[in-house]
Amino acid sequence: MQRFVQVFMILASFVALVSTAQPAAAGKYCLQGSQWGFPGNCQFHSRRQCMATASGTNSTCGINPRYAHARK
Repeated sequence: MQRFVQVFMILASFVALVSTAQPAAAGKYCLQGSQWGFPGNCQFHSRRQCMATASGTNSTCGINPRYAHARK
């Protein structure tokens, strides 16, 4: 039983490590402003989503540089 727990803990640690090592997919638009680093918060897939989030703040929206400079 103790061996089973050890193997389970090793496998669980490996799965947690692998699942956190993959970066989240970045969106096409980035929320940019003084509180965001470059290139900003790039979780938006449409300009409308980004602009709605930026509304009422001192932020703006720009295209994600990774998306703009991607090879086609």
